Amino acid sequence: MATTQEPGTADALETVEVLREALTAAGIVLPSLGADGASPSLNLINLGRVRPDVALRLADVIRGGCA
Repeated sequence: MATTQEPGTADALETVEVLREALTAAGIVLPSLGADGASPSLNLINLGRVRPDVALRLADVIRGGCA
């Protein structure tokens, strides 16, 4: 899915849900995915830590989408 948002303008909580849905559709779960509550003024998203197999699956999906 392409976005037309300017950098820093998307709402972190809404974006987390959009990303979670896309990852779920690709069979990927990032357990720590969420809005970064420690820096609300920066509107950051915490992708968290993942096992190596999940990171490799994510890389495969990204590569497939870029082809």
